[in-house]
Amino acid sequence: MKRALRQSAFILMRELSWRFFGHKIDWRRLFLLAAVLTVSSILFQILVHRYLLNDQSPYENDSSHPSLNSSTTKEAILQQVRLSLPYSVILLNSSNEVVQSVSFESERAETRLNSSISRSKREEKLADATKHTRFSPPLGVPSYKQRHIQLLPPHEALVYAKKEIDNAPLVNEDPDLYASLFRNISVFKSYVKNHLESVLCLNFRSYELMETILKVYIYRDGARPIFHTPFLKGIYASEGWFMKLMEGNKQFVSKDPEKAHLFYLPYSARQMELALYVPGSHNLKPLSLFLRDYVNKIAAKYPFWNRTLGSDHFLVACHDWGPYTVTGHEELARNTIKALCNADPSEGVFVAGRDVSLPETTIRAPRRPLRHLGGNRVSLRPILAFFAGSMHGRVRPTLLKYWGGGNDADMKIYKRLPLKVSQRMTYIQHMKSSKYCICPMGFEVNSPRIVEAIYYECVPVIIADNFVLPFSEVLDWSAFSLVVAEKDIPKLKEILLSIPMRKYITMQNNVKMVQKHFLWNARPIRYDLFHMILHSIWYNKLNQIQSPQM
Repeated sequence: MKRALRQSAFILMRELSWRFFGHKIDWRRLFLLAAVLTVSSILFQILVHRYLLNDQSPYENDSSHPSLNSSTTKEAILQQVRLSLPYSVILLNSSNEVVQSVSFESERAETRLNSSISRSKREEKLADATKHTRFSPPLGVPSYKQRHIQLLPPHEALVYAKKEIDNAPLVNEDPDLYASLFRNISVFKSYVKNHLESVLCLNFRSYELMETILKVYIYRDGARPIFHTPFLKGIYASEGWFMKLMEGNKQFVSKDPEKAHLFYLPYSARQMELALYVPGSHNLKPLSLFLRDYVNKIAAKYPFWNRTLGSDHFLVACHDWGPYTVTGHEELARNTIKALCNADPSEGVFVAGRDVSLPETTIRAPRRPLRHLGGNRVSLRPILAFFAGSMHGRVRPTLLKYWGGGNDADMKIYKRLPLKVSQRMTYIQHMKSSKYCICPMGFEVNSPRIVEAIYYECVPVIIADNFVLPFSEVLDWSAFSLVVAEKDIPKLKEILLSIPMRKYITMQNNVKMVQKHFLWNARPIRYDLFHMILHSIWYNKLNQIQSPQM
């Protein structure tokens, strides 16, 4: 290649010398011509070498050309590389040194080519793995449609979101989520078919609409520790973790209440119990009166409550007494969106479709909320069913009556786990070694064992009539759990044994897949527990909006 360039340059210079000999030379034109020739030769060499040695071959993604894995192709390219090397790499006195230098350059070129081939293999594997990946709209760079939505006044934005969800086309798959877990994944999340759709954001669903639109205003009023002090440990930790992550969030929180779609009342029912309840009094009225006075205060101080009578306000309370803390204020009890662990419509406070069922999570170590996550594979789960706990409520004594006492080796049902048993196998090890984990209600309908079972990859068996399951507006609980009526406790083993192994394996695999939606992360990630709770609040707010006329 370089020899041809040299010959061309020599001929050109000879022609120029002959033409300009004895004539007045226009040096400006000559310099311009020389510059053009120099740049052209440099660009030509760059293109040639890029074709030979670049990591991204022009034929890399073209199936009509042979792969670089072919030894014949590799040798051919190496031969071209060797021919393209300069004849005299370094001017040395010894011809042997010149040969060694040329050999060294050849080896370096071969090494680069091998590296390129290895990289090409890795990239081909990555391309195969992500060939069907669909990308969500980039949150950091909103499209024209996103910007348009974000500029809408709060109520108009909610009406728009409601219309989008009501007219969502059917979707049966999604690369980010497991469609079998959802009642209708078409409503929850869009299926972006290509990068162009992801840029244009043509198919928004409730989750993406939440990410694009939702702004929450958090009232700064309220004294600690009842307000703004999250309780992060124990069975009531869900309300504290949500408060912690909500108050630290920058994506959804707005400091301008006029731009907010929802208003958060940042109180802790657990902290309220510790601060106001008199042990042994059985009197919850001081708690409800305290919250009543707080709502009256913000209603008098700000215009936002009175605009909607509290229907765009929400609270999050995981304590069993959460529903009873709101009964002192009529509008608070009737209109506000309440995310409650005690999600029991029969008690007259929780309203399905408006209020949110909050998962009850036991956090033993706030610094490591995901400790002990995971469980044994199916072949290492010899126990058919397991439960151990206090005899609270009406269901657990019945469960113990029929299946306790250690009379059935398949059914490990205890009051509290006996010391001799726990020394051989801990509570957590029992859950990790059981096919089914029994989750009966206690004094109230919810139980932290439901989420514990999901953490330890054990299929939950839920025994609690009237319990509205968490995220049931989007999740299909029958795909990864079993709901048994209280009256069917005597037939519990028969019901469990009637489930074919193939179906059980599917359900247990679904438990693993749904786990991501029940995890607390110190820094929230998409579809985790923080986002799922917020989505349920957002979704139920949209339920209050009448569908626009077409």
